[in-house]
Amino acid sequence: MGDLQTHALELAARQQAPEWAGDLRRRGAQRFASASWPNRRTERWKYTPLVAIAKKQLALPVDDVMALPEGELIDVDAYKIAFVNGVFSPQHSDALPEGVVTLADAEGSEIELLQAHLGRQADSQEHLFAALAEATLGQGLLVHIAAGKVLDKPLYVVHYSCGEQPLLASTRILVLAEASAELELIEHFLCDTQEQANLVTAQTEMVLGDNARVKHYRLNLEGEGVTHMGGVFAELGRDALFDGFAIATGGELIRNDYVLSHCGSGAHVELQGVYLPRGRQVVDYHTNIQHRVPHCTSNEVFRGIVGDRAKAVFNGRIHIFEQAQKTLAQLSNKNLLTSNKAEVDTKPELEIYADDVKCAHGATVAQLDETSLYYLQTRGISKEQALVMMSFGFINELIQAIKNPAVAEYLLPRLASQFGRQPDDLLVLEADTLD
Repeated sequence: MGDLQTHALELAARQQAPEWAGDLRRRGAQRFASASWPNRRTERWKYTPLVAIAKKQLALPVDDVMALPEGELIDVDAYKIAFVNGVFSPQHSDALPEGVVTLADAEGSEIELLQAHLGRQADSQEHLFAALAEATLGQGLLVHIAAGKVLDKPLYVVHYSCGEQPLLASTRILVLAEASAELELIEHFLCDTQEQANLVTAQTEMVLGDNARVKHYRLNLEGEGVTHMGGVFAELGRDALFDGFAIATGGELIRNDYVLSHCGSGAHVELQGVYLPRGRQVVDYHTNIQHRVPHCTSNEVFRGIVGDRAKAVFNGRIHIFEQAQKTLAQLSNKNLLTSNKAEVDTKPELEIYADDVKCAHGATVAQLDETSLYYLQTRGISKEQALVMMSFGFINELIQAIKNPAVAEYLLPRLASQFGRQPDDLLVLEADTLD
């Protein structure tokens, strides 16, 4: 057992938790303790170094009243729910809507739902940091949308990391959307300084009933010191829709696993993502779209811009089971390197056991085209601005496709800052340069 495993389990043993979570916590602790620490020979972690976090000296969060940076939050009409260093913060949260309860306040039938569904999608035996999240289970939300109900406003969950001491911040969200239910969930991860160095283990599990609709945003906008080990795991019933958008602008290490399973005919997964590491940041997305039944569809598009000495890893897998005939699945990953020292490791995978399917996958890694740069410069645009415009244009299609206007409006100026320009400068490509 490695240093971090021992240290994290010692913290978990001292952590307060609901009585109902005892069995799950013990299971997670056993699995985390017995797991082999990944190295370069471990396929899932082959390109993702864990040396930096293996020796992290962490502490448990305290129930402190810390002010949220209101200017850094999304201006959206939603139910705001805040977690500060992984701990629910009622003073920064709105009144919880019907069907939403914190794990600490769950009782009766809510506890039965949690015990029946937690850990079914996020397999703690297969995913190392899902085991750690299970061992530290205690903070988080149960979101239960009854059949035919539509939550009138999005749930806006703010995960705020702050303070000088690196902390173990663990939250768990379980979404149960019954038949024909609808929900929009925005998860926003941010921190107070670039140096803030929490280890965040945030796992979100979803069960979508027949014809349920879930729109999910996962925005990893933490600072350079944060290590984030997260995951989104969902099971889709008949004709259900999971529509997801992910973005990561970098951290010491940002790792997100997506495991999305079609379990009812007619289900559809739409998953789009953007990652923009720079400096020495590392971003890693591992996705696994599982087609288990016939007549399902999925479309997955990820694009990355990697600069400086940063590193990105993308492993996208489509798994089509033998009985999943009439499947239509597409996967695309495109990457742009803006530095000779930047690195991308991309690995699209198809595993097909059915014979009547239509599948396509592809990945590209390229640098900015010198001819296009020269063309823009001949139109009176400086080389610096041309570089910015071409870089942003590479991801602009996905940003413009974001369905929630408040999320899109929030991201645009921050991406502009990432590229070192004002928002208006990033929008002139279509208007001014292609006449």
